Parts: sequence; structure tokens; C-alpha cells
Amino acid sequence: MTAAKRAAKLLEGAIAKNASDVFILPTVAGFVLYFRTKNGLSNQQKLTYSEGRELINYFKYSAEMDLAEHRRPQVGAYQVVLNDQSYAVRLSSIGDFHDRESLVLRIIYDLATSRYFYPEQFEELAKLVGRRGLILTSGPTGSGKTTTMYSLAQELARQGQLVLTIEDPVEVAHQDFLQTQINDEAGISYQALLKAALRHRPDVLIIGEIRDQVTARLAVDAALSGHLVLATVHAKSTYQTISRLESLGIGRTDLCNCLTAVSYQRLLPTNSGQACLLDLAAGRQLTKLINTDQRADFVAWRQNLAALVKEGRLDLDAYELFQQG
Repeated sequence: MTAAKRAAKLLEGAIAKNASDVFILPTVAGFVLYFRTKNGLSNQQKLTYSEGRELINYFKYSAEMDLAEHRRPQVGAYQVVLNDQSYAVRLSSIGDFHDRESLVLRIIYDLATSRYFYPEQFEELAKLVGRRGLILTSGPTGSGKTTTMYSLAQELARQGQLVLTIEDPVEVAHQDFLQTQINDEAGISYQALLKAALRHRPDVLIIGEIRDQVTARLAVDAALSGHLVLATVHAKSTYQTISRLESLGIGRTDLCNCLTAVSYQRLLPTNSGQACLLDLAAGRQLTKLINTDQRADFVAWRQNLAALVKEGRLDLDAYELFQQG
């Protein structure tokens, strides 16, 4: 079997199981393949050393990564068409202390596949985008944050508004957005693109991730100047999203004036795949939280989890697993 056919078969198998990630990890004897699904990691098969290297090199070549580099971390991305459906694949490679390379592939599904346990939560967010300002979404990697931001923005694009994205890398190609991408080797940073983006006069600015003080300050300034800014930040809960911005040097006065909403989200397992649960703070409740010295974690996260169990849409194992977000 050629590397191309092996790669296609691997991705088809992962997509059939609705896997979010594919892991190709080195072992003493060769490589092992894992899928990350709603049930966690599952061992799929073992590969010989030559089979694993051939597969890794094929994926790296497809994503225009350096085939000769096995030790230093690399990232890449490419589009693949399987069974008449297009998918974005993000790649991350890194070598271990034996210089054995591993590769992780993140599969980005079409926006139409996103589902929410409580559609009214997303509908509330959709109403809030009309107020402009900064709307922050938090959650761990793979929790669907980009999908939520894109879903909010695509309706605005259909209404004739200019949506500009700054990402690292672009996860989902969207024909209605003007999408830009970080390139550290070329000196194209988040900060450089943010400054250039504002000169482009977008109606909606999507920032893939606020990760430092400079980016946080630029995002807040853009929101204060009247733009709608949709951004993600790594935080462990809804309220801690506010604390994360404070840790990046944003004061309470600016937070009160620029923040329209903050939310935390996770993709939770269901009997038929995954669905997204949001925890949302906005309006007076958000202002009160900003001015509180000691914050809890969530608005109604645990109550909603309990309700999903009662409704039979979430099992007890998932309920226990996601209690802390």
C-alpha cells in the first residue's frame, strides 16, 4: 500500500469515528496510532518503523513541512478531500529525547457539523455581536472555540460586513472572510497583523488567540474604537477568562468598557457524537463580575450538566469528568 493510500485510509477511519485528533507516536519497536474521540484516546494499530516514517513524511510533505527536520517542533496545515467532502488538517511534529519524531493531526470539520446542547445559548451570543465590543471565548484545545467564532461571524459576512481573521494557522478556509496567518519566520506576528488589520477597516475582527500583553492591548483598543472583536483565550473557566485578561495588564475600567461577553465551552460526548456546552456571562452580570475581587468559576455550568443528565443527554461518567470544566 502506498503512503498516499495509507494516509487516506487513516483519515477516513478517523473521520468515520468523528475523531478530533490522530496521533502517530514512536515506540521502541516502531510507531503506534491513536485516535482521540469522545471517549478519549483509543489505540488503533501498530506500525513498523519504516511504515511510520513513510506516513509521517507523507503528511509533512502534504503540509509543506521540512522533511529533514526531526527534532525541532514544526507546524503545518493542508486541505484534503475525502468522499467528496473537504477537511482542513493541522499538523504538529516534535522529536523526543531519543530524536524520534511524533506527529499529531487535528481534523477540522465543516461548520455545519457543529451542534449545541442548548441552541438558545448560541442564539444569545449571536444577539450580542450586534453590540460590538470584545467577545471572548475560552476553553481547552479542541473545544470548538474557532467553530463558535466563525459561526457568529459568517452571518455578519452574509449581511455585507467585512470579516478579517488573524490566525495561527488558518483552521477553516472561509470564502466570505479575509483570512490572514501568522508567519514568525517572515516576521509576520500577531502584533504586526493586528496593526495592519485595523488599517483595513474591518467590521469584524477575529483573533485566533490572545496570548500576550501586546495582543491583549491591541484587541481591547480595537474593541474600544467600535469594532466587533471575536477572540479566544486559554482559561479554565468562564470567570477566570476575566482574570486572564487582568493578568495580561488590562485594567477593570477598560474591561467594563470593552467586554461585551465572555464564555467558556467544551465539546461533550453524546450517543451520536459530540455537542457543545456553553457557559456565558454578559450584561450587568458581567460588569458585576469584573468588579468582584474574588470570583467563582462558572455561571451555570454545573447546573446545566445536571440538567443534561436528567434529560438523558449526558451519562454520569461524562457528568463527573466535566464537573470542573
